[in-house]
Amino acid sequence: MSFACKLRALGGTVLSGALLFGTASAASADQIRDDQWPLKSFNAEEIEKISTGQGVIVAVIDDGVNGSHPDLAGNVLPGKDFTAGGPANKESKNNHGTTMSGEIAGHGHGPGGSAGIKGLAPSAKILPIKWSNMDGSESAKDDSYAQPLRYAVDHGAKIVNMSFGVQSTSDEEKDAIAYAVKHDVLLVSASGNEGSTSLGYPASSPGVLTVGAVGSDGKVWKKSNYGPQVLLTAPGVHIRSTGATSPYGYGDGTSDSAAYVSGAAALIRAKFPHLSAGQVANRLTKTALIPSGSGVTKAPDEHYGYGFIRPLRALTEDIPAGPKNGPLRMPEGTSASPTDTPATSSGSDGGDTPDEGNQQASSKDEGGLSTVAIVSIAGGVLAVAALVIGLVVASRRKNDRNGPPPGGPGAPGAYMPPGATPGYPPQPNSYQQPPTYPGNYPPGPPAPPPGR
Repeated sequence: MSFACKLRALGGTVLSGALLFGTASAASADQIRDDQWPLKSFNAEEIEKISTGQGVIVAVIDDGVNGSHPDLAGNVLPGKDFTAGGPANKESKNNHGTTMSGEIAGHGHGPGGSAGIKGLAPSAKILPIKWSNMDGSESAKDDSYAQPLRYAVDHGAKIVNMSFGVQSTSDEEKDAIAYAVKHDVLLVSASGNEGSTSLGYPASSPGVLTVGAVGSDGKVWKKSNYGPQVLLTAPGVHIRSTGATSPYGYGDGTSDSAAYVSGAAALIRAKFPHLSAGQVANRLTKTALIPSGSGVTKAPDEHYGYGFIRPLRALTEDIPAGPKNGPLRMPEGTSASPTDTPATSSGSDGGDTPDEGNQQASSKDEGGLSTVAIVSIAGGVLAVAALVIGLVVASRRKNDRNGPPPGGPGAPGAYMPPGATPGYPPQPNSYQQPPTYPGNYPPGPPAPPPGR
């Protein structure tokens, strides 16, 4: 297997700043914070009133994280270094893991955290897992991300950010992804930066939420890889974030996009802890938006997926939970696919007819009555007839004395055979739940009308 490649291209701080932020206010309290255009796009101040990712652990499988950075201090757990042993919360020479962590869980610094980098989920915890240096100069002793992924699941991560790509995958890695899915962990992967359909892995793996990049105009970045695996897009152009060898830097890439989706997922998991990983993905896809003028007429689109994320809407809109797996494709050997319907899943009779047991009962009834049953019925009929005759005779005798009853035929108190009830009997309810499909989870159908 080839070494992991980072999915972020670093740029010059001064040059990139001039291109995108030349019109920033001179009265800004902190230029670094103002440079974070995704925060403005997401309306992060309103989001923070609803959720900050409190109590959620996000694993970052990368090249380590500088846990002493002033904008990350206190939010980075020790983690594990799979390349050299020991913890992974120390400075990394390539900045990549620190950059991702700042976008996910940076809390800024200074009074009220008003300066520096702020992530989407500033109260979430980062579990750093150093797998490689992301440039091939140093690899994990076991050249596979399977053990790092299992470590993340076993150490409480509810979301795993995988902003890297490899050219092939192994059975061990497939099993690790299935292990994470079975433990209800949301896996977020970057799509890649070649502007092609060559997504690599884990972006192409079932069970993974794959993310492409957009710019500040919402349009897909020209180098963002695309294909049917892409379900969402997020900011990935001219992104300002934390660094390990330097405090801050700029960069482009689907790595950043995946980090922002991981942060958004942490917000949702904190606010809606009862939702499964697939249902978290469902909230993100249901509230995503494909920009007007894109020419896209149907979602998911191979470039945009369901569109760019809108975390505030994902937190506030009334969205049915949907199937457990949401829009995610499931690895083999895991729970039922989201395409399973009541007609095909376990426990369903698969049709519109009454259940088989009732059909068999009806057939037996039609096959004939026993002698005992016939005698019992005949006796009952004779008893009812005798009772009716007695009532009629008594009624006539009374009428001879008092005249006919008021109201004429059909008036209140008119005779009805024993066991009869007024009106129509209730009708059998043959209504069945319609099937659901990925990306199409409408609110439950209205209840069928009672009776006729």
